[in-house]
Amino acid sequence: MVTSLYHASRTWSKTGPSRSSYARYMTRIRVLLGAAAVAFVATSAATPMAPPKLTGTVGPGFTITLKRLARPLVSLKAGRYSITVSYKSNIHNFHLRGPGVNRQITTVGFVGTKTITLKLKKGVYRFVCDPHRTTMKGSFRVV
Repeated sequence: MVTSLYHASRTWSKTGPSRSSYARYMTRIRVLLGAAAVAFVATSAATPMAPPKLTGTVGPGFTITLKRLARPLVSLKAGRYSITVSYKSNIHNFHLRGPGVNRQITTVGFVGTKTITLKLKKGVYRFVCDPHRTTMKGSFRVV
């Protein structure tokens, strides 16, 4: 009696495959796994990951926030980040300062949404509305 174990066109005896057919089978598996690994690495290198997103809000009223995943920002790891700020009042701006960064994302008078990408280095960052800097301010640490 012959039992088909690995392919419809190949048959092995009850005692198992011959040494040469087993070696060919394992070689095919290694080649396929190697090709899959190369394809995975090539795809990963060709499509860089999008930077993590931070969300800021200015207004309405006299509020300014910066959040990640809907939670107030306290600390981050150093790296590239996408910052989207929604401006809900034309009497405010969003100014970010920290190591290597002094960026006024928009000026007073703008209402809408702006997105920028920045590389944040280790240190303390502060964000303020310049016309209302004594009450509209916040900070976070990059480690």
